[in-house]
Amino acid sequence: MRGERLVLSVMTADVGGFVGHISSHPEVMDTAKERLYNARTKDIIADFHVMRCGDDLELIVTHRMGLKSADMRGLAENVFSACAEAAMEVKLHRPAFETLDAEGVSFGVSEMEFVERQSEPVVIFMNNKTLAGSWNLPMYRIFSDPFNTAGLIQDKTMLDGFSYNVIDLDEKREIMLRCPEDAYALLSLIGSTSRYVVAGVYRNNDKEIAATIGLRAISITEKGPPLPNEPSLIVRCQSGFPAVGEVIEPFTTAWTVEGWMRGSHHGPLMPVGLKDAHPSRFDGPPRIVALRFQLANGMLGAPRDMFDDPGY
Repeated sequence: MRGERLVLSVMTADVGGFVGHISSHPEVMDTAKERLYNARTKDIIADFHVMRCGDDLELIVTHRMGLKSADMRGLAENVFSACAEAAMEVKLHRPAFETLDAEGVSFGVSEMEFVERQSEPVVIFMNNKTLAGSWNLPMYRIFSDPFNTAGLIQDKTMLDGFSYNVIDLDEKREIMLRCPEDAYALLSLIGSTSRYVVAGVYRNNDKEIAATIGLRAISITEKGPPLPNEPSLIVRCQSGFPAVGEVIEPFTTAWTVEGWMRGSHHGPLMPVGLKDAHPSRFDGPPRIVALRFQLANGMLGAPRDMFDDPGY
């Protein structure tokens, strides 16, 4: 309903790779769709879409339960648990996941809350075989580089720039930096992608959320360190935010990111359409996919595969 706050939640987990770490099994994805369809018919959620990048499964959900809703977390936990059981039935590689973080969440969560604008386009990115810091460079270029985003000097609602919430993973603290004033300080931090990670971006003139990245880690029920965190990214577009073309343009440059085989190598981040999101060569190269949704009254509508374009 108009004026009512909507939450867009994107939850990510690796419940089992098909085959190895390459893709997600159709039965696993069907299990997720069935569970979320039942939740929608009961009016628990407004809408949903299930996607994947490599072996990571992603649940895209709109609802009105508020940020960090325990009910939403519980629903996602049940869906991922059912998917893990389906993965075990077909003996997928590492088919189960377990709680890891202090909030009792065993999957990555990116979410934002806002009142729908007259037109509310969003782009949801998902990567595989890389770490959270891989988003740092595009976040700077999208929201602070006028050579990429002409709206920073042409759209009066963007002239004040954007602020970045940066997480220091070593010191476990948050740093807020306002651009363009703090651009040099921002760049000095986010180049250290294994320590400093952009977690959110806000418009300076009204503090409206522009982008968010989920930083919770993913754990697998095997001994040893957790797998690299591969968080999703949500970006709002147009009308006071960067245009869709400005949001996806930074990914035309294949910069080197951490990840690839066993998370211990470096490789070029490769934007691909969903049909090519199967990282098989040396468990790579690292992949990224992008889906655009046009939200309308809480409904996601049909997605558009943004990197399914010969320009990439």
